[in-house]
Amino acid sequence: MINLFTSISPLGFLLEPLTHEFMRRALMVSALVGGVCGLLSCYMTLKGWALMGDAVSHAVMPGVVIAYALGLPFSLGAFVFGVGSVALIGFVKQKSRVKEDTVIGLVFTGFFALGLVLVSKIKSNIDLMHILFGSPLGISNLDLQQTLIISFIVIAILLIFRRDLMLYCFDPTHARSIGINTGILHYLLLSVLSLAAVAGLQTVGIILVVAMLITPGATAYLLTDRFDRMNYLAVLSSSISSILGVYISYWFDIETGGSIVLVQTLIFLLAFLFAPRYGILKFTNSSSP
Repeated sequence: MINLFTSISPLGFLLEPLTHEFMRRALMVSALVGGVCGLLSCYMTLKGWALMGDAVSHAVMPGVVIAYALGLPFSLGAFVFGVGSVALIGFVKQKSRVKEDTVIGLVFTGFFALGLVLVSKIKSNIDLMHILFGSPLGISNLDLQQTLIISFIVIAILLIFRRDLMLYCFDPTHARSIGINTGILHYLLLSVLSLAAVAGLQTVGIILVVAMLITPGATAYLLTDRFDRMNYLAVLSSSISSILGVYISYWFDIETGGSIVLVQTLIFLLAFLFAPRYGILKFTNSSSP
């Protein structure tokens, strides 16, 4: 590690990875998916849907396996199972006395276990590590196209329904009182969540995609009280951490998805400690005599 810092100039550290096509592609798709997940994470944070994001990200696994086995786009299978898991959670919640968080845990662990069983039984070229932890450095042209299309769909939906979704996340009761169909918004947001989880599969995989859907919004929530600024900060922190994570994984030969999430977590810890109004060190200093 010492030899690396002494032999590589700062400019070389930035430019050498760009000489490789796979690195340029990985940086582009990671920054894009990071920005998309960062934008959505603001709504997830305000709505308190961390568990729901975890459920959807894990529930898509059997869909990915089945799609690969049938020769279909993995995004199609993942989206179907993501939306299906949400519908099943709602059905079980309505028809039983079991609480929602328990239902979410039951559904996502059940779907995830089904995916593991399918991987072990269906003969295919599926790499389990690729599904679990992502592989932006080896993304194919077809996967890149799918990720780009999904990302732009998510961005378009969030921008078109931005005001309604923001009000729904802040105060669903008030949203209903002024005539907004919160039921449609509920399932629209869950569908967008499924799409974002599918897009995140290529960068950080099933296990870590929930971090991309939660951490940027949580970080921005500590830094501002305004939703517009929260969006900008979440997108910026998520995109920057994705780019830094890819660079770090290249130079230190570590898992790319884990590297991205660790950078996001570090940024959150810095905000947690030093945020101007809500950082714990700021609070301690201001409360001392």
